[in-house]
Amino acid sequence: MSNLQNTSLKAYNTFGIDVAAEHLVSIESTGELVKTLAEISQKELLILGGGSNVLFMNDIKGTVLLNKLEGISVVDENEGHVWVKAGGGVNWHEFVLHCIHQNWAGIENLSLIPGSVGAAPMQNIGAYGVETKDVFHELEAIEISTGKLKTFSNAECQFGYRESVFKQALKGQYLISSVTFKLDKKPTFKTSYGAITTELENMKVTDFSIQAISKAVINIRQSKLPDPKVTGNAGSFFKNPVVPISLAESIKKEYPEASAYPVDDNSMKLAAGWLIDKAGWKGKTYGNYGVHPKQALVLVNYGGATGQNIYDLSTEILADIKSKFGVELEREVNIVR
Repeated sequence: MSNLQNTSLKAYNTFGIDVAAEHLVSIESTGELVKTLAEISQKELLILGGGSNVLFMNDIKGTVLLNKLEGISVVDENEGHVWVKAGGGVNWHEFVLHCIHQNWAGIENLSLIPGSVGAAPMQNIGAYGVETKDVFHELEAIEISTGKLKTFSNAECQFGYRESVFKQALKGQYLISSVTFKLDKKPTFKTSYGAITTELENMKVTDFSIQAISKAVINIRQSKLPDPKVTGNAGSFFKNPVVPISLAESIKKEYPEASAYPVDDNSMKLAAGWLIDKAGWKGKTYGNYGVHPKQALVLVNYGGATGQNIYDLSTEILADIKSKFGVELEREVNIVR
C-alpha cells in the first residue's frame, strides 16, 4: 500500500486532466482496504480504477482509493465452461488477452477496451455485440461504510445499457474487489456486428478463431479511436440514445442513411456518433481540445485542457443534437466534481 499527499491524478485518468488528490492511497489487498476504510473519513472518498471513464472537474479533497487488487484464477469448470475470477484492479485488456491465450471464449469482442476488471460490471462495458452481463457470473465488493464483503449475482447488479446498480442506487457505496466470469471452452463466434466481418476479410481469415476476432477488433479500434497514452480521451463520451419509434422514423425519413436499430416494440436505438457527425461536430478543434476527427463520439484532450473545457464542449453538443434532431443524448463518462 502507498499513501501519497497532494498528488497529481494526470497519470491516473485517460483524459490526462491535471487535477490533484489530497490523499492518493493504492490498495493491493482487501486487508489493506478494510484497514484504510477504518482510518479515513468516508465523507470525502473517491474510488478510482483505471480512470478510463471519468472526467475530473476540480482537485479532489479527501482520499482517492486506487484499486490495485490483482490476480486471475480458475474457480470452477466443466466440459463446456470455465469460471474465471479476476481482481478488480487487473487491467481489462490484459485479462482479455490472458483468457484468449487459454482459449476461453466470450470476451474476445471486448478487446482493447481501456480500464480495469472492476469497471467492467460497473459500466456493463460492451462492444461489437457483446456486453459484460453476457459473460458475468458474480462479483465480490467491499461495502465502504462497514468494510464487509458482499457477493452480487448477475440479477443483483441490475445491468442495463452501460449501466448497473453501482452507477445508480449503490453509487459510491462499494469497491469491486473481484469479478467472476463464465467463459466458453467451445466458442460461439459473433462476427456480424459492425465492421468485424469486413476486417476479417481484409485479414484474409477463412477459419474463425477467438484470436482472429480479437485481432480484428483491435485493428478496428486502433484505426478509429485515439490511443489514450498519446491523446487524452475516455473513449465514447455519449451513450447511443434509445428513442420512440416515431422519432427514429422521422429522422430516417429525412436522413435515410441514419443508423437505427430496433430495441423493442416501442423504441429504437440511434447511433450517437452519426448524429454528432451529421451535426458537423466531428473533427472540430478548440485549441487544445475538441472532437476526434475519426470518431465523433470521442472528445479529446490534446494536452493541457481542463475538465471544464471538455464538459462545456459536451454541453454544447447535447444542446445542438436536441435542437437539430429532437434527441436527448446522455453522457456515458462519469463527471467527478
